This record gives sequence, structure tokens and C-alpha cells, in this order.
Amino acid sequence: MPEIRVDVRDPSCPNKEIRIDVCGENCPVPLVETRKALRKAAEGDIVTVIGTHAASKEEIPMAAQALGLEILDIQETEGVWTIRIQR
Repeated sequence: MPEIRVDVRDPSCPNKEIRIDVCGENCPVPLVETRKALRKAAEGDIVTVIGTHAASKEEIPMAAQALGLEILDIQETEGVWTIRIQR
């Protein structure tokens, strides 16, 4: 089961971070969990997705851009990628 961690700072604090670890999960789980986190995120929050499924690394940024969201960063090290999206 994917792990979703929400930054517990004061709700009025801008740019909270929501981290989702979907390592080892295959489609459609990474995309579904990312969409859930994006729905929970407030404007300005950052959703960080960590995963290993190669196709999801391509699908998640496309889905976020289709929603008009900004991709801040995409990195990959030894088969583990991290995508940062700002709501």
C-alpha cells in the first residue's frame, strides 16, 4: 500500500509538502495516488511523488500539466524517481 505523508505544519502556512511513496507500485496506483494528493493539496502546496514504475514517471507529469499545474522537478537515481508538482 502506498505511503502518503502530509506536512503537519500550521494549515495557514503556505507551500506545505505532501509526500507520496509509491515505490514498487504499478499503474494505475502511482497516478491514482498522485491525483488523490493533488485534490487534498491547497494552492501553493507541493506534492512530491517517489516511485519506481517507469511509465508512471512519464504519465504523472503529463496528467499534472493537463490540470494546469507546474512540474518543479523530476529526478531519477538508480531507478527511483522523484517528481515535485506545485498545486
